[in-house]
Amino acid sequence: MTIYSIIKPQGIKENVDLIGSYVDVKIDRPMGSKHPKHNFDYLVNYGFVPNTLSGDLEEVDVYVLGVDVPLDSYHGKVIAIIHRTYDNDDKLIVTNGREFTDEQIKELTHFQEQYFESTILRK
Repeated sequence: MTIYSIIKPQGIKENVDLIGSYVDVKIDRPMGSKHPKHNFDYLVNYGFVPNTLSGDLEEVDVYVLGVDVPLDSYHGKVIAIIHRTYDNDDKLIVTNGREFTDEQIKELTHFQEQYFESTILRK
């Protein structure tokens, strides 16, 4: 089993090492499901990469783009990272290799990311 690790040391803004690689994603909030604490629907599949550690000390979160049905799991390519400016909870953008513009990523993830200040990172 491969273990990836994303840990942001103090003063380091981002870690983009996973961009371009393929990851296995466990979907815990499939497209169409409701957030367990907040009242919004997931408009894309959302999950995490098992056996990883993000800056918030939880597994690395993932938005899966380009799939229009609810999923349980997914294997795809990391094309970008949403870096939350005032939060240690970056989000990987994973697809089947299809490219998305920054504007498309912002539009597709707006349902949740509208509450955070962020930038989109690419290699």
